[in-house]
Amino acid sequence: MKTRSAVLHTQPGRYEVTEVDLDGPRQGELLVKMSAVGLCHTDDHDVPPGSSPPLRLPLAGGHEGAGVVVGVGPHTPGWAEGDHVVLSFIAVCGRCRMCSSGRQNLCDLGARNFMGARLDDPTSFRMSYQGEPVGQAFGLAALSEHTVVDARAAVKIDPDLPLDKAALVACGVPTGWGSVTNMSDARSGDVVIVMGIGGIGINSVQAARAIGARAVIAVDPVEFKRETAKQLGATHATDGMAEATEVARSLTNGQGADATVVAVGVVTGDHIAEAVTSIRKGGTVVVSGTGTMRQSGIPISNTLLTVFQKRLQGALFGGCNPQWDVPSLLSQYVAGTLNLDELITRTYSLEQVAEGFDDMKAGRNIRGVVLLD
Repeated sequence: MKTRSAVLHTQPGRYEVTEVDLDGPRQGELLVKMSAVGLCHTDDHDVPPGSSPPLRLPLAGGHEGAGVVVGVGPHTPGWAEGDHVVLSFIAVCGRCRMCSSGRQNLCDLGARNFMGARLDDPTSFRMSYQGEPVGQAFGLAALSEHTVVDARAAVKIDPDLPLDKAALVACGVPTGWGSVTNMSDARSGDVVIVMGIGGIGINSVQAARAIGARAVIAVDPVEFKRETAKQLGATHATDGMAEATEVARSLTNGQGADATVVAVGVVTGDHIAEAVTSIRKGGTVVVSGTGTMRQSGIPISNTLLTVFQKRLQGALFGGCNPQWDVPSLLSQYVAGTLNLDELITRTYSLEQVAEGFDDMKAGRNIRGVVLLD
């Protein structure tokens, strides 16, 4: 079939709406009609010069999405046309050491995420343009009217849930939420700093509020993001880490925050160093955002890291398990204990994808969402 997708043809470049050829689903695959896709900074890391290069161009972008199954490959039990799904950029095999020990976010299939091809065959593609293969971002290409995905990269959800809200639970919500609840060791009565109030950081704010942190300090240079953070649980908001660190120390007899989550759009070593400075002895820094693959080096004292016993913790998908946490978070939304509606600042059409990414980088959105229905 023919379908339209947001495709990156060159680097540097911009996502362009392109008509591509899409093969039907084979065994273990689903054809999904996409309904809504969140615009995540990770999708933009392939765009500017000097950023993380995609392994294949052209590349069909998008990974934070939800839609409806309209085709099921042969011998693919457990799936039917009409199923509503959240796509997962983390495919889950269910058998590897990580999956078997409750860490689906680190499934061995993740090593194949950047191929743009099928997870089990790096030479096999489902999208093409002018006869040449098109890579699918994270094997998904969510920013498409229709896409074919591996069934291991889809999570079935309640069909009564609004798909524009469910899309957010494909990436930003669990990454931010789990960065606090799974990865930080923060608990009731603690002081938590969240650096960067976008699609990830705002959910770290919500999580810190939910666990009963006595102070949640939101850090962002954009005023409307600071105000949104206050509406969703932040007790303090500053435009920089220096002030946030002083606030944390003023609340802890000079010790510093119990945990700091780094959720800025493009993380640098300097961001991480600021976060390490902000925490107390024995505190934890959780790095949830990403930078470029070429960037390395964090300007911190290894001696102080040892002597103060601070912990620096990476967090992929907030340490969440897609097959469990996606439905669980959506159940919290239904119960009213997790805000999703308030996260969507603006919606876009597929033709406005490049504009949506511009708005994201300019700090105009908490989350922009592309509606495809």
